[in-house]
Amino acid sequence: MAIQLPPEWIPQCCVMLTWPHEETDWNYILEDVTRCYINIAHEIAKRERLLIVCQNEKKVRSLLSDIEDRILFCQMNTNDTWARDHGPITVYVDGQPCMYDFQFNGWGLKFAANLDNQITRNLYASDLFSANTGYFNFLHYVLEGGSIESDGDGTLLTTKECLLSKNRNEHLQQEEIEAFLKDIFGLKRILWLSHGWLAGDDTDSHIDTLARFCGKDAIAYVQCTDKNDEHYEELKAMEEELKTFKMEDGSPYSLIPLPMPDAQYEDDFRLPATYANFLIINGAVLVPTYQCKQDTVALERLQKAFPNHEVVGVDCTTLIRQHGSLHCVTMQLPLGVL
Repeated sequence: MAIQLPPEWIPQCCVMLTWPHEETDWNYILEDVTRCYINIAHEIAKRERLLIVCQNEKKVRSLLSDIEDRILFCQMNTNDTWARDHGPITVYVDGQPCMYDFQFNGWGLKFAANLDNQITRNLYASDLFSANTGYFNFLHYVLEGGSIESDGDGTLLTTKECLLSKNRNEHLQQEEIEAFLKDIFGLKRILWLSHGWLAGDDTDSHIDTLARFCGKDAIAYVQCTDKNDEHYEELKAMEEELKTFKMEDGSPYSLIPLPMPDAQYEDDFRLPATYANFLIINGAVLVPTYQCKQDTVALERLQKAFPNHEVVGVDCTTLIRQHGSLHCVTMQLPLGVL
């Protein structure tokens, strides 16, 4: 049986969003975050379809009436909106798509997730998916989509801080976790980052906030050049680690440094703003921006990393107020799933 965990840049059939509502932590800025979601939905709908999970389909449909023909809706109750972590992780098994459903426990029991943990199986029970799309339940194992990066060729990039954290799979040692991931994802090897951290991050250092594959031979990563910044030592150590990583043929990766945006705050607490939280879709890379001077630099560097894609900035100053960004609220589904 051949299993592939595809990279994000392969052709997609849709991107999933889970829509904010009054009972989420967005309730105090619901109007602002709804505008942000509408902007994200429009950028995606220019290039591919959307799958929107929502509590009130009629209400959300009215907000997106101009692109309604590009959207599939699935109504269900939800705790929150972080589709990257409660959505399905899709693999190909002998060439056919299969949705993996892992346990989502609110990033190590930090937040309520009882409803979000049911989203993937509820989606699969709907009539939205191809008859050829399989489903496999891994609910004995906690894993979030934001914690893993695949090059599509058998290499996984992740962080020890997250996958070895308490309240996820603490009964397993690193060697056991590695063996499990290699088995279910068809991996040849796992690159473990020991360093990397952002203030205000609730995820225990998800890889999608720190370092991302830009093709099989390149990694974009967060670089801190300000020695007075609280992140400097840890991100410098992460940078040095990345320099030691080699491709399967032994050659080094091309490393693409992304700047740190100006510090963002909510109630005097620093937020984990990062340009590494970009989303690759059909023909484009959507990049979170934060209304600061570093936005332009990040867009320019990612355009060089993705010369065949349109690189588009999306204002995420509202999203970051709940400690996440663009990649965190989306989950791509590759061709063949719908």
